[in-house]
Amino acid sequence: MGAAPAHSLFVSDLHLSPDLPGASRLFQRFLRDVAPQAEALYILGDLFEAWIGDDDLDFPLHAEIADALRGLTGQGVGLYLLHGNRDFLLGEGFCRATGARLLPDPSLVELHGTPTLLSHGDAFCTDDEAYQAFRRQMRDPAYQAMLLAKPLAERRLMAQALRRESDQAKSGKAMAIMDVNAAAVADCLRRYGYPRLIHGHTHRPGRHLHELDGKSCERWVLPDWYAGGGYLRCGAGGCEAVGLS
Repeated sequence: MGAAPAHSLFVSDLHLSPDLPGASRLFQRFLRDVAPQAEALYILGDLFEAWIGDDDLDFPLHAEIADALRGLTGQGVGLYLLHGNRDFLLGEGFCRATGARLLPDPSLVELHGTPTLLSHGDAFCTDDEAYQAFRRQMRDPAYQAMLLAKPLAERRLMAQALRRESDQAKSGKAMAIMDVNAAAVADCLRRYGYPRLIHGHTHRPGRHLHELDGKSCERWVLPDWYAGGGYLRCGAGGCEAVGLS
């Protein structure tokens, strides 16, 4: 029997937390049974519901997930991370603990012969101006340094408050406002040479085709893991969405 074709896996929006133990168990099963057959695993943001700094790695759930990821990279599987809107403070400490490499958002990679742009996806939601202002603040290095200088307990309380504020803000917004803006996506695809695009954030999984300037661009949106989970499997023959439960 020959070796399985080379492929890479993509997940995002797992939102792992003690409040959703099922998602954590499912992800650890995925890391044990599915991911070791891949060349690489890309986590495109929001691995955790909240990440308040790499000095919180001793928290039991964080330690369990870091150990499971280190087990994967120890088998020779490449591990790549993008920041999401919940875990923008993930840093080099987490990367050292897991063997991961942190990528900028967006990142253009050559994926089994196809140029592919990777993003968390929140930068495309330009109709939500309030969120974009929040995103700029949270990704500002000076603001992040100020947050990380605070005691761990204070950061934990701040994260809880931000979670409540986010839930309240989303409840008053139309769903369309929180989805990607078509023009923002098109501008990005043009800027990077009409690649395939893979992202998460919107929790609206699916495959989209964009016809731009006589070129066809494929866009895959990854699922969240709130109720079950899923991943994208990409190889030389293309991509396939796979569900988990």
